[in-house]
Amino acid sequence: MAKYKIILHYSDGTSEEEDDIFDSEQSAADYANYLIGCAQTGAEILHMSNPGDYSLDDYEEPEYEVVEIDD
Repeated sequence: MAKYKIILHYSDGTSEEEDDIFDSEQSAADYANYLIGCAQTGAEILHMSNPGDYSLDDYEEPEYEVVEIDD
């Protein structure tokens, strides 16, 4: 049975592979979208705390990739 992982790709060219393993591609994609939502919320909170240092214009939403892994 196939298993899946998420790789997040950031605008600065870095990537981060999540440790979580998912049973379906859809559940991995759902979790990736949740993580992207958390990143957006974090950017908004930082902007509210200090808009001069944390402009929302500089925030770029990360992209994700769902990859099948060997179990």
